[in-house]
Amino acid sequence: MTARIEHLVTSGTFELDGGSWEVDNNVWLIGDEREVMVIDAAHDEAAIADAVGDRHLVGIVCTHAHNDHINAAPALAARTGAPILLHPADTVLWKSVHPQRKPDRELADGELLSVAGTGLYVLHTPGHAPGAVCLYAPELGALFSGDTLFQGGPGATGRSYSDFGTIIASIRDRLFALPASTAVHTGHGGTTSIGAEAPHLDDWVTRGH
Repeated sequence: MTARIEHLVTSGTFELDGGSWEVDNNVWLIGDEREVMVIDAAHDEAAIADAVGDRHLVGIVCTHAHNDHINAAPALAARTGAPILLHPADTVLWKSVHPQRKPDRELADGELLSVAGTGLYVLHTPGHAPGAVCLYAPELGALFSGDTLFQGGPGATGRSYSDFGTIIASIRDRLFALPASTAVHTGHGGTTSIGAEAPHLDDWVTRGH
């Protein structure tokens, strides 16, 4: 039986470069009645744990290490015993949020994660953050894009450790190579698709963000 996708929205603050912004984050759960994976443990450990329920939490996957995507990860890991997975290029951002607690395992580009019999491929997509990753689940026809790709354009690149040219290359070369029908489940806001966003790449390059 193929895993299902579950969605939770949590709210809190995003803090970087001395600024603070109120944000709503998408937390994605992939699994079945026995086991589940969490993508981006944002803000509210208790709400995420409630969504997990009595299922085995196989891993807490971080699409990147901005505080709004990882601030509940250590508490959720302590509560469930699940490992935290992060690409090593985002270690500098992780340490600024959780200096006393390291992730449990490194994510690698091309790695295949598995939950409830369903595979998710790790795609390293730097730009918004140096260690940003997306997770592609071909059996589900789904991409979990973190803050790399949104409805209407790429993630922000105006702050530390980000780069516009890099995120454009990540989107063009890695994400837009996926089937057009692929649903894009983002880190904030609504879901879109590869086919809906790909025609606008040149417009994004022209506008510069």
